[in-house]
Amino acid sequence: MNSKYQILKEIIKSRRAIYPQFYKNEEISDEILTELIELASWAPNHKMTQPWRFVILKGDALVKLSHFLAEFYKKGTDADSFSEIKYKKAGEKPLQSSAVIAICINRSPATHIPEWEETAAVACAVQNIWLSMTAMGLVGYWSSPAAIVDFVSEFKIENATECLGFFFLAKPADELPPDLRTRKSVEEISTWLS
Repeated sequence: MNSKYQILKEIIKSRRAIYPQFYKNEEISDEILTELIELASWAPNHKMTQPWRFVILKGDALVKLSHFLAEFYKKGTDADSFSEIKYKKAGEKPLQSSAVIAICINRSPATHIPEWEETAAVACAVQNIWLSMTAMGLVGYWSSPAAIVDFVSEFKIENATECLGFFFLAKPADELPPDLRTRKSVEEISTWLS
């Protein structure tokens, strides 16, 4: 196998979700974030609709996102179930991150492209981000809290129809948790027909 394949194989296998307790409180440059979004745009998509829309939140926008997530929890929880600890925790992750990328979609009419195909295209774009940041030595994960249903309207995002999640990212702490992930065997996940 050639060296490009070996590098790609290593990046794919080392991509994993890393959570905020393993983040360094350091800025990620706008140039790197721009590069990640540019690489995302090379994802496959039917009829070149390019349905992905990304909202990059840094600085004060992370504070606004933190407040939005905490208040969404508060509004959606009755007084008997409300927990001050959960309220605080709901808003923590953006403040622990160097940046957050809101993963949004601008859907085409269903008569033009099936909804699932555009969702799949956005997922491919996110995988491009994830693999690229892994290669850059950054860490993060894709989260889809219930609050995403109100993100587009609350943040007045004009070129998106809905939000599919938040990608929290950062530079890694000096020590990461051990990688204990496993995958099913090829035999378990595939059927071969000849």
